[in-house]
Amino acid sequence: MAAETLAPGARRLGFRTRFFYGFGSVAFGVKDNGFSFFLAFFYAQVLGLPAAKVGVAIMAALVIDAFIDPVLGQLSDNTRSKWGRRHPFMYAAALPVAVSYLLLWNPPTGWSENAQIAYLVGVAVLIRTFISAYEIPSAALAAELTTDYDERTRLLSYRFLFSWLGGLAMYGLALSVFLRPTPEHPVGQLNAEGYHDYGLFAGGLMLFAILVSAIGTHREIRRLREPPHERLSMGRFWIEMFGTLANRSFLMILASSFFLATAIGLGFAITLYFSTYFWEFSAAQIAGFTFSSLIAAVVAFATAARIGQRFDKKPAALVMLPMAMMLSVSPVVLRLLGLMPENGTTALYVWIFANNVATVTLGTAGSILFVSMIADVVEDAELKTGRRQEGLFFAAPAFVNKAVSGLGIFGAGMIVDAVGFPEGVAPGAVPADILRNLGLVYVPVQVALYGLATLLLLGYRISRTSHAETLRRLAAQAELAHEPEPGVGVRS
Repeated sequence: MAAETLAPGARRLGFRTRFFYGFGSVAFGVKDNGFSFFLAFFYAQVLGLPAAKVGVAIMAALVIDAFIDPVLGQLSDNTRSKWGRRHPFMYAAALPVAVSYLLLWNPPTGWSENAQIAYLVGVAVLIRTFISAYEIPSAALAAELTTDYDERTRLLSYRFLFSWLGGLAMYGLALSVFLRPTPEHPVGQLNAEGYHDYGLFAGGLMLFAILVSAIGTHREIRRLREPPHERLSMGRFWIEMFGTLANRSFLMILASSFFLATAIGLGFAITLYFSTYFWEFSAAQIAGFTFSSLIAAVVAFATAARIGQRFDKKPAALVMLPMAMMLSVSPVVLRLLGLMPENGTTALYVWIFANNVATVTLGTAGSILFVSMIADVVEDAELKTGRRQEGLFFAAPAFVNKAVSGLGIFGAGMIVDAVGFPEGVAPGAVPADILRNLGLVYVPVQVALYGLATLLLLGYRISRTSHAETLRRLAAQAELAHEPEPGVGVRS
């Protein structure tokens, strides 16, 4: 296979490096899982805030992120310290990430509706900013640790695996420990105190994951590139940033992944509504879906690199997107047609469990390839601009990953509000026409989002062959730059 031969100058990374690089994404998995599955539900159904306002609040935080993330990436690219470019940010972000996540799940009581919405926006911006200060520099290491086309996919598979493991472990703990049913709260998902305890435990886990990853990858600092030893004015800072981000392949993969992330995020954000009210699963049954996603994450980890070795990343992703879309909406479509098993039956649970395995496997493997494709833009841009800016480019997947929760919550809030979904209602008490409308709105929105992601991906132009040629030309330029000028060092 093509991946058996490394590109010139590329490194074959050992398990230790891959492990510690990937382990830090546990923090992002915990944060993103909480945002995607619980945050909208907590603020709307538990605290009683309007679902549409909650969606707008999270969307507002996401818009602010759009400006913060590229700046953090550019700052990381141009940082000089004894700990390199990335690790100062990684260490500094650890404690603020944990504290801000704790605050998110412990909002003040007795405040007005608008004050609580403002609190949500402010704390959401804090946690997103601090997680970016870790995630962007950490993710940028992928393009620095190796330049090989396939080794990058293998390395990023570890990152996605640990992100899923961290998020799923915290999801399972939340439903089985912190949100378990009690006599006072027979529907555990509506227990406000459980969310407070969840925030405390999750924040501690995020702190641990970030520190372990930063310490574990610290020895790689000596092998990483140093930025140019030159002063960067504010004007040049912005000119270089926008000039680099104008790369065509980057813009197309970014736009495609943005719509893909929105579709995935919408599915995540609304899944608790579907699981609790549409399918009427119990908290224990919903927690059981953790294992379906765990199976999917492991399968995606084992297969993404192999798929990337056998096929170019772009055509592989173009096949996965339509397949993921069809699988993601098929249970809802079949229920609307009256072809799904009845609620409360084992057959329904098995069907949804198996469908989740297949959908999440395709979505995760496709996401791994997407981020690996962004990593390959680094050299393409370097050849065109003369600048190597891993942090700036990896601000894009960091922002897109946060779009999973931000736009997902916004979209879910709009859908829930549009169909007139009642607040604080028990499963089985939602009118049938509202549940039907929920499905009728959700399905076409998902089809449109996945369709746009597929069309935009066609504009990405980097292949295995073109990437190898780019590396060859960069190597030739480097050799030419180090050749002595004619006559220098020659005795007469």
